[in-house]
Amino acid sequence: MASRRRSTHGGREPGNHASRRSAVDTKNTFIPPETGEMNTELSERFKSARRYPNTHNAVSNAFDDRPNPTLCLDIRDYYMKQRQIRATSDKDAWLSQDEIPTKQELAVGEATLLPNKIDSPYKSKERYLKTHYALLREDAVGCLRDAIQDFRQDPATGDTTKFSVYDQVHIVGFTFARRGVAARIKFTTRRAGRRIKWANSKRLVSGSIVALIPAKTKGIDLNDMVVAVIAARPLAGLLCEPPEIDIYFARPEEIQLDPQKEWLMIEAKQGYFEAYRHTLKALQKLSQETFPMCDHICHLSPSVHPPAYIHENPTLDLSAAASVAQKPEYSKVDVTKDWPSPPADSLDDTQWEALQEIFTKRLAIVQGPPGTGKTYVSRIALEILHANRSTASDPPIVVAAQTNHALDQLLQHISVFEPNYIRLGGRSTNPEVQKRALFAVRKSERLKPMPGGLLGKTNSLLNKQIITMTEILEPFAMSGPDPWSTDQVSGPKVLEKLGAISAQQAQSLEDGASQWVSTTTAVEGPMQLWLDKALVPFVVNYTQEKYGFEEVEDNDLEFEQLRENEDSTGVNDEEDIELLKGPWKELHDRFMVQAPSPADLTRAAKLLDTVSDLWKIPSSWRGPVYHVIQSRAKDAIAAKFREAAVVYGQLVKDNLVGKWEQDVIHLQRASIIGMTTTGLSKYRTLVSAVKPKIILIEEAAEVLEAPIAVACVESLEHLILVGDHQQLQGHCSVKDLEGEPFYLNVSLFERLVRNNMSFKMLLHQRRMMPEFRRLISVLYPHLRDHPSVVNRAVKSWGMGKITSFFFDHDWWEAKDESLSTYNPEEAKFIAGFYRYLYKNGIGPSQITVLTFYNGQRKRILVELKAFPELRSVSRINVKTVDSYQGEENDIVILSLARNNEEGKIGFLSNVNRTCVALSRAKYGFYLFGNARILMNGSDLWNTVLTMLEANPKRRGDVLPIQCKRHGRTTLMKYPVDWENNEGGCMQPCETILRCGHHCPHLCHQDSHDDVQCTHDCYKTLRCGHECSGLCSQICFCTCEAFTKFNQAEAMAGEPVGLLPDTNAERGNKYEDVWGSQTNGYPSRE
Repeated sequence: MASRRRSTHGGREPGNHASRRSAVDTKNTFIPPETGEMNTELSERFKSARRYPNTHNAVSNAFDDRPNPTLCLDIRDYYMKQRQIRATSDKDAWLSQDEIPTKQELAVGEATLLPNKIDSPYKSKERYLKTHYALLREDAVGCLRDAIQDFRQDPATGDTTKFSVYDQVHIVGFTFARRGVAARIKFTTRRAGRRIKWANSKRLVSGSIVALIPAKTKGIDLNDMVVAVIAARPLAGLLCEPPEIDIYFARPEEIQLDPQKEWLMIEAKQGYFEAYRHTLKALQKLSQETFPMCDHICHLSPSVHPPAYIHENPTLDLSAAASVAQKPEYSKVDVTKDWPSPPADSLDDTQWEALQEIFTKRLAIVQGPPGTGKTYVSRIALEILHANRSTASDPPIVVAAQTNHALDQLLQHISVFEPNYIRLGGRSTNPEVQKRALFAVRKSERLKPMPGGLLGKTNSLLNKQIITMTEILEPFAMSGPDPWSTDQVSGPKVLEKLGAISAQQAQSLEDGASQWVSTTTAVEGPMQLWLDKALVPFVVNYTQEKYGFEEVEDNDLEFEQLRENEDSTGVNDEEDIELLKGPWKELHDRFMVQAPSPADLTRAAKLLDTVSDLWKIPSSWRGPVYHVIQSRAKDAIAAKFREAAVVYGQLVKDNLVGKWEQDVIHLQRASIIGMTTTGLSKYRTLVSAVKPKIILIEEAAEVLEAPIAVACVESLEHLILVGDHQQLQGHCSVKDLEGEPFYLNVSLFERLVRNNMSFKMLLHQRRMMPEFRRLISVLYPHLRDHPSVVNRAVKSWGMGKITSFFFDHDWWEAKDESLSTYNPEEAKFIAGFYRYLYKNGIGPSQITVLTFYNGQRKRILVELKAFPELRSVSRINVKTVDSYQGEENDIVILSLARNNEEGKIGFLSNVNRTCVALSRAKYGFYLFGNARILMNGSDLWNTVLTMLEANPKRRGDVLPIQCKRHGRTTLMKYPVDWENNEGGCMQPCETILRCGHHCPHLCHQDSHDDVQCTHDCYKTLRCGHECSGLCSQICFCTCEAFTKFNQAEAMAGEPVGLLPDTNAERGNKYEDVWGSQTNGYPSRE
């Protein structure tokens, strides 16, 4: 059961909600700084754009490699101030909260959450930051905390829809990487109940947090729980038996290194911590900075003045928005006075007004409904801003987008006028953009070592610390400096050094062992001789996972190309993966004794503390005593290792600062810097150091408020938000935080618009055919069709003139194993329709199937896979609505799936999601669902379906398709109706084949080149008989003469003229759907 969260929203009914959390001090250190030198149709609209020459090399060479001391000190100063953040009272305890949640936060305690104030201003900057920190923190850790609480109720449970449980978890070694000390663990997935297809699995993703709980036979003790972050999950390790991954323990004092200790590991299936951690840190840092947009963001003061840099120099060159002939007219414009009329044939009037808003408001907001060219406006605005930038003195412009895919698209458009940009984060799938990733630039443009920089110094110190830490782990190695140590157990000297036994006890063991060795031939260590049979091998019998079926993950269908992993956090950036490399130290602990009872343990400890000669301890008690010795030795090793890990962690942070000291040199050379909205937080130190004046954020209404707020670094003068708050909102992992009373999913963009902040709306759409653009008119009553869509020529794809239709059915929905909705009959029907379009010449890249539910997405893919002709297709677009904002396609099929007795429509009641679903198609839009449940469950859907019933009527319980060849309409009602359909109607094809016979199939639209004629041949052969085979087969006869000719031909190695004389045959001219052709095949009268 989910934990409850409580709101103290003034003036609203408090929700029954509460969250568990605690605040603890953060411990950071820092090497003292040195005092030495230190639009829709964008592709079409850009075709005529002039591509500027690549001047990047020239620009780079103009810079000296010597660092800007100010920039370097800014980076160090940023970190030093961050570590100095401390709470001064309980009211600001959030300022000192640990970056990674503590076990106390995950296990106990309740806190009151303040709601996001979406209809009124905040009283102060401090209240604003605290509110968003608490809400975001709850969204980051709430799912794992709830999972732990649920697990406590039923420790024997297997995986659930909320969390996964991993058994037999053991630490087996450490990697000393530049990002930290990573522990390697082995585990089993027995509780999953099925084989996991790790290549496509969402389990244990890098950056996720997990809880490790000691595996005890009775009860779950959270006092010994430790928290960790997944460091890396290389596929090779996961495919091992048992699987292996690397983790970072949350705090040095929680590092575990006993290979014999067994743990359980809990992972929540929702709430990706890495997406939050950098923003949470940045909110704490913002508390001690000047907040440049505070008046507008916190206090909701209107934005009426231009940015400071434009106020100082209001004359701008706007010619980038004009045609070549008009450029002189727009080259010098005082934007604070009379705004000029829009240039001809470039921007529509609302796009031009949006540019005016951008250049005359320090906080500019542009709303772009579907298909109105938001990205095009952003591109023109950036080109103008770039053209008016002074390379010598102005800092780079920062651009951001919600996803890697959207960012790549924006940077591609930027590259048309400015190739000198840098992308922060390495998750680009575009080869050209990849070349401009910071990781690639760093390799291609090597910098000289920085005098006084932290990178070289910390690299050296880290290498020394690695040696220190590996030496601490030496007792776990196969051999050690103690001559009595073996590859099984540590010798007396090692145990004495660790404080586990006294010097007298160590000497007694050696003396006794020497006597044994002198009288026997066995060569064993003192501990083995002393323990004798009490010492047994330590072996983990990992459960073999021999399940006959696999876990169904999103990408488990062989013909579906793996979707781009839009992991906008950058945790899997190439540079981060590089930082995971480092020396590896395996832990060996191959022998053990049976664990004694608590009473025996107490007596054994007393024996160890009072008996100097260990050989005098009775043999029956040596096992329990050794258990105490082993525990004390491991505790001593752990204490030293943790102490060294604190130093290592400090050096890692300083090393990162040193790396960024060099990175900032690359960034200050760039004209434009791009990153995801999460990158605004992750790379905030770098962004702050280059001191940008301008930040533009695309799809700003799809982002939670906090990531945009922390983008407001102290140097910011101009914030540009482009998006549409009527489309998708930000995503919350904890669904209780969405909507009333907390409203965490309401973006800064939407909150400002709701509170009457000035904004401009684009109103000319260039995507949708008017026939189905009308469906969103209730949401955008002023949206107009551009002439390009009104006069658009539409080709036929087997639907006649019906470019949109709602197919109304009464098939019932179902739930899959993850409780996601699907509708099996609807999925079959849609798959048949998809194949029909494919048979009519519509390529897979031109069709997108959308659905609100992942369960239905998977089901449709299964049905499509059943068609042999689609199995070889490299990419079939079946997407969820939530993953498709900003995208479009020629034909969109919308699967609504819902139909139940309760009348529930779930996600379909969400107006924002429905807006996206209704606005993705360009030429054809076909909807499938139950009209009754939709009209009863949603006012919006009631309006949409009423429109589809009106002229022209585009709604019914049969789907009319029209054969292109015969013009005949067929009404499709059931999935079985598609079984014999080959893209046409049910009439015979009757096309004359090249052989002269009629096509044997029913009406179809694909080529006749591969059609096999099924008519009898009846050719007269030279033997005088008619051919006995089919027309499409090689001619033959069963007579003796034919057999002799056949044998003679085989012996001669050349034809002997058995077949008819082809020179005597006349060619046949035949009519095919693809045109008239003439061939040399014999005619058939």
